[in-house]
Order: sequence, then C-alpha cells, then structure tokens
Amino acid sequence: MASTLGNYLIECLAARGVQHVFGIPGVHNLELYRGLARSSIRHVTGRHEQGLGFMADGYARISGRPGVCFTITGPGLTNITTAMGQAYGDSIPLVVIASENKLAEIGQGCGQLHEGRDQLGIAARVSVAAERVTSPGALPDALERTFAAATGGRPRPAYLEIPRDVLAADATSLPVPTPLDRPAPRLPSAALVAEAARRLAQCRSPLILAGGGALGARDEVCALAVKLGAPVVMTINARGLLPPGHPLGVSLSPSLAPVRALIAASDGVLAVGTELGPTDYDMYSEGGFPPMPNLIRIDIDDEQLARNCAPALALHGDAGATLQAILAAGVGAAPADRGRAAATQASTQARALLSAAYQREIGFLEVIRDTLPQAILVGDSTQPVYAGNLGFAAATPGSWFNSATGYGTLGFALPASTGASIAAPERPVVCLIGDGGLQFTLAELAVPRDVGSWSAIIVWNNRGYREIRHSMLAVDIEPEGVDVRPPEFAAIARAYGYAHERIDSTASLERALRAFGARRQVVLLEVDAHAFE
Repeated sequence: MASTLGNYLIECLAARGVQHVFGIPGVHNLELYRGLARSSIRHVTGRHEQGLGFMADGYARISGRPGVCFTITGPGLTNITTAMGQAYGDSIPLVVIASENKLAEIGQGCGQLHEGRDQLGIAARVSVAAERVTSPGALPDALERTFAAATGGRPRPAYLEIPRDVLAADATSLPVPTPLDRPAPRLPSAALVAEAARRLAQCRSPLILAGGGALGARDEVCALAVKLGAPVVMTINARGLLPPGHPLGVSLSPSLAPVRALIAASDGVLAVGTELGPTDYDMYSEGGFPPMPNLIRIDIDDEQLARNCAPALALHGDAGATLQAILAAGVGAAPADRGRAAATQASTQARALLSAAYQREIGFLEVIRDTLPQAILVGDSTQPVYAGNLGFAAATPGSWFNSATGYGTLGFALPASTGASIAAPERPVVCLIGDGGLQFTLAELAVPRDVGSWSAIIVWNNRGYREIRHSMLAVDIEPEGVDVRPPEFAAIARAYGYAHERIDSTASLERALRAFGARRQVVLLEVDAHAFE
C-alpha cells in the first residue's frame, strides 16, 4: 500500500490505465514522484510547462486517452494555462494535477515560494472543472470527478490541485485503487432518432457538416453519407473522415463561397460534432451562416446544440452511437449518384478561388501526405497550415490537426507532435511550424530525442512573422516587429544530434521525406519559404 497520498495518487492513475504522465518535477511536487519510478507509468519530462501541456494535447488527440500533466505550484500552473486554453478551445481532454502551498499558507499573502493570489481560480478559467483536495480521504472521489469532467461529455481540460502537506500525508488507510468501467455512450431518445431519420429520408439534397466531434465515427459518417447521397463538408479537425478522392468528400473550408453555396442549396443539413464556430464557418467575417432551415444537430455537449446556429432538431448524444441509431431506424437508399455532382462542383469552384500561393502551399502538404501516407501532420499557426485549413485533404481521421484555429497558439506543433509520436510510435509524425512559432517552444526540441520519436520537424523559414507582415500591409500599417531574425537551425539541429537538410524545391522535399520514412529518426528539414512563393 502507498505510504503517502502522492504515492497513492500514482497507484490510482495506474489503476485507471494511465500510461504516460507529462511533467516537470520541482520542490513543491516531489511527493507526486515518490512512487512514479516503480509504477507502470512512463514519465515524459518537458522543458517548460506550456510545452508539456501541448505534448499532452497531441498525445490525447492520437491515443484517445486524456493527457495527464504534473505541474508545480505558482509558475508551473500559470505556464501551462496557455496549453489548457488551446485544449479547451479544441475540446481535448487533459487532466492537470498541480501542487499548492500548505493548506494553512494558501491565500495568506505572506510571500511563500510560488505563492499566487488565487491559483485555483486561475485554473478554473481554462478548465471545465477545478477543485482542491484538502484531506487524503477526499482524493479518490475528487480524482473520479476530475476524470469524469475531462472525458465524460465534451472533452476538455480538468484541474486538480493538492496542497504540499496533503500530498505528504499518510494514505495507508485508503482503499486499494481499482479499474473503473467506461460509461456507455450517450444516446438521444428513440423518438428523436426516429424523427431525425424521417427528416433525412425526405430530403432531396441532404448534406452533412462534420466536425472534430465526429472523428471517432468515421464508419458511421461514411455509411450515412453513401446511404443519403449527401456531400460531407469536413471542418479542419474532421479532415480525413472521407479519404482524398471520395466522391462525396469536401475537404475545403466552409468559409469559402462555393462551399457556402453548397450548404445553402441543401434542403436538409445534418451537423455532427461541430460547434459551427466562426474560425471554420466565417473566417472572412462575412457574417453568420448560410440559411439552414432544416438543420439537425448531433453533439455530446447539450449547451453547444443551441450555440451559433439554432437547429430545427437537436440530438444530445455521442456521434457514433447516434449515427448508428439513425442508420438502424432507416433512411432509405438514395440514387448512387446523388450528391456527387454537387460535391465535385463545389470543390472545383472552391479550389479555383484559392490564390496561386495557397495552391503551392497545399501542393507542398500533398507531397508530404502522398510520400508518407501513414504520417500524422501536426501544424502551428504558419503559412502552409493556413493554406491547408482552406483546402487540404487529410489521408485519415486525426492525421491533420493544428493550433491555427480556436485559441490559436504559437509554438504548439513541436511539443504536440512529440506527444502524438508517443501515442503512435509506429507512425511517422510531421511537425509543421514556422521559424517564428518554433522559437516559442524551442527548448522542447530536446524531447523527441529523449523519447525516441520518429519525427520530421519541418520549419517553414520565411525569416520572421510573414503572415502578420501581410496583415499589417493589408490595412495600411507600416510593418513593425515582424522581421525577426531566426537562429541558425543547422547548428541547433547539430546541438541536439539531429540530421538537418535545407529544402528549396518539391523534389528536395520528396527526397528528404523518403529518406526519413525509410528509417526511424528525428530530422529537421528547413524549408526556404521564398522558394515556394
């Protein structure tokens, strides 16, 4: 049995099936580490709490399990809040466990080490639930509530803090931790399912809007799309639900005018696991959405069902289970060619609208996808990723994600790609990041080496914040603060023991990727962005 509560916590996490913890040890969370080395849990050490939070995010997206983080009191918590904000915006489950000062010291303002005015309150602003454990006996139920909050409905970060003296308290009388059963997926009522099936069967030009909440329902989305003859418009986080070339797949931003026109022409829209938010549906700030008078929404978040666009019919439930129920209720069978011409026309027109620069950058991404078809592409807020969000078709669900929407952090891609590699060590991972964004989390370059990642770090080097420069010029602001000189990336790669290669053409990119795919390694590929202009 555990001797301290910190040791007991490790046993509880292991019993829950936690395999990895992302953390940085410090003097205020030492008790979290007392039993860690003897447990089955692998600890991954970040170089900064923001980076380890991003690592846990990438790990959660690929593994399907919550990313668990250990932080220290004060700056450890405030450092990780940016990563929690990104995960909150993208509906990613994190469980952040932090130490706090001793119970009697909290809120006293005496100047204790790492003392903050309201650590719990700070964490609550970027999490779906936040609580403090004030006695050893309170931990089991608090931990259960924390995991339930992070994973039980719409996935999001949840926070638990344990004061130092409580972490060190005796835990020998606490019950032996046992594995917990996963709850059954939530389903809407049979009457609502039947009504949804009836409405969809009556549509002559149905359409499906698929968001990140549909990622786990690929088979059901595909089956229903084919059954209805419904084009599937995939948001950024849903790319790959239908593979490239699928006749009903629309891997283009619903903010583009031809895709909006496709939505407006439908007489019945089924929105699955999408918040219908402006970074997907109104990125050009044109206002609102196309009219959708017969909108059916499926979402695990009851409150989200009424946000942004009110539905004619709302189904509160798990995407996969609800779509299975709709298919079982019967929606008929559409003509084999229904929806295909409309999807093709919208895709052709939308691609024609994309500028030559966007087309080149999308082509750059397609070379990566076609050369490494099993790869996971993890992006930052950088020019090729912006282009990809407009019109890149991912190979498989979950193989394309980035931080260029929602909370919109910089520095995300490097640590998040490392987390993805830990979750799927058998797959190559490609990190897409700009020279400016990489400098936000540059220290995390050490971690792929530590964990033996199979990672290609592709740095889009345009020698500054080029996208912000363009934005300034577009509104007649003289550029300032955007010409940031990058470091010598070849020397940095050498310092960490990584291979480095400069990329100045599509041929050199493909050649480097083939070499990377042939052997497990970490490489840093520095792209001369000007060569692709």
